[in-house]
Amino acid sequence: MNTEFIKGVIVPILMPIDKEEMIHIPKLREMVNYVISGGVHGILLFGSNGEFFAMEPEELEQATEVVLDEVNGRVPVYIGVGAITTRRCIKIARMAAEKGAQGISLLQPMFLAPNETELFDHYKAVAQAVPNLPVLIYNNPRVGYGISPALGARMNQEIPNIVGIKDSSGNMSVLAEYVRLTQGTGFKVLAGKDTMIFSALAQGAVGCVATTANFLPAYVVDIYNLYQAGDWEGAREAQFRLTPVRNALDLASFPVGTKDIANLMGLNVGAPYLPNQSSKGAVLEKMRAILMQEGVL
Repeated sequence: MNTEFIKGVIVPILMPIDKEEMIHIPKLREMVNYVISGGVHGILLFGSNGEFFAMEPEELEQATEVVLDEVNGRVPVYIGVGAITTRRCIKIARMAAEKGAQGISLLQPMFLAPNETELFDHYKAVAQAVPNLPVLIYNNPRVGYGISPALGARMNQEIPNIVGIKDSSGNMSVLAEYVRLTQGTGFKVLAGKDTMIFSALAQGAVGCVATTANFLPAYVVDIYNLYQAGDWEGAREAQFRLTPVRNALDLASFPVGTKDIANLMGLNVGAPYLPNQSSKGAVLEKMRAILMQEGVL
């Protein structure tokens, strides 16, 4: 299975919606072209900042068709699979394969607290349902628990098409252990924390999944490209340039900040799905002030 394309800056593209909470298809197409023109190396549809949790099954299918059509092979497209049951995850994964996605990112089940045997069997069942599609583990402790490096390494060893991980633990020790335990296997470790891209690359990560690439794709791509060119000081400075803007996202409730900043920058992507609401008042003004201080506005 070819996995050489799994690298670089992958953007978990946000989902523009209109006032009726329907997908704003022309704006979604605009966003695809905006991030590709900014240099990203891949697009992840239905990541956390893509608000997958708010979308109906037919909307997941519609958005997949639109993005794959607009990308038209220019960069790989990964489909995020996030559902509580194995059955539902298999349906989404098969949809991704049928539509022609290049890979899937599988989030651990929310709300539940499965043990490691249950988690392993869940990932194995979904991966086996799409045997010709690369599967990335999505380790996001926001669901209430994480996936240990030892379990991730076991999945890589025993499930042929589990080929990498997006690690959003925010813990460099965890990310480094994923790299250490999978050395020589071709396992692709991707940083899921935008403030840790440079340090993750230094530990052996092959890239990142970075929400800031929705509105500052060139900033994120600079970190990766400079690092690959051997300009480590330049890559570190590029990381430092991005970090204050990334930290501004934390002023808002999750995952509102990505759309807040995109809208402040004139991308006009609409509001988040309810019950989340766009930031207002002092929070929004603080975001604006940070963007102005960092020379983004």
